Amino acid sequence: MILKNIKNYFKNYLVKKNTLLASKTIFESRKNYANIKDINQVELKVFSQNGEDGIIDYLLETLSIKKPKFIEIGVGDYSEANTRYIFETRSLKGLIIDCNKSLRNKVEKNVKLWKGDLRIVEARVNSENILDILFNENFKDNIDLFSLDIDGVDYWVLKSLPRNFSKIAIIEYNPYFGYKKSITVPNIKDFDRSSYHHSMLCFGMSLKASINLMEKKNFVFVGSNLMRNNAFFVRKDLFKSLSIEAINKSDLKNHVNANFREGRNKYGKLSYFSKKEILKTIKNCYVFDLEKKRKEKIKSLSI
Repeated sequence: MILKNIKNYFKNYLVKKNTLLASKTIFESRKNYANIKDINQVELKVFSQNGEDGIIDYLLETLSIKKPKFIEIGVGDYSEANTRYIFETRSLKGLIIDCNKSLRNKVEKNVKLWKGDLRIVEARVNSENILDILFNENFKDNIDLFSLDIDGVDYWVLKSLPRNFSKIAIIEYNPYFGYKKSITVPNIKDFDRSSYHHSMLCFGMSLKASINLMEKKNFVFVGSNLMRNNAFFVRKDLFKSLSIEAINKSDLKNHVNANFREGRNKYGKLSYFSKKEILKTIKNCYVFDLEKKRKEKIKSLSI
């Protein structure tokens, strides 16, 4: 017990120290926000998986959103999440959702819940239950920041949301699906990426699919993180407040050049496959072609 307490003390000390250092860096970066031309210029990791924390701060500050009401779907144990930094530093009202078992207990080990109003829902989100969950938790409107990352039927969940559902949205996409096609995995209620294919690489939607859908929801695509798996959107009426330019849909190639290799072989070990090898591995997986409105095997598509 003593050893455990010592470990927890040093863990909390390091978290606090790193948060303070990151906050200082972010504060200094804010001086240049008016001159930012590309969201990758402000990437900074604190608690996000990659550099999303810095991008989120830039968007919130530039849009003058000081106390954002947020929703994040797909947070794991909340040790790495897109909204943890703003919750830790701004004492916000937020809703996090994940199918992780004993979610509340795991989250409580990583954040002090008394610092804000964080609603925690343990559920597997799908296109049928998402609106009910948001309604029951009173998060159906006035949302400032929305993040979706469930490694599966993200497209179909997103499609169920109304227009203008948030001011800022962060939507995960599958860079291995390329930039030419508007495709997604089929709308399978209990989709699990590891069960759908052992490589865990046939999941989610293509970048083009997310942009096309978000345009219908009244959002502008403003860029992706450097890892090339999270797309950032701003509500159209707010976009003019930013110094950056919208990304042209004919120039998406650089946004699918994935800077990570998380694929698995049949034995569950990391494969470190190239993109060509990845497409060969998942060639017989079915995806839904949103333009042709039918299921197709990946090998039949020109990705």
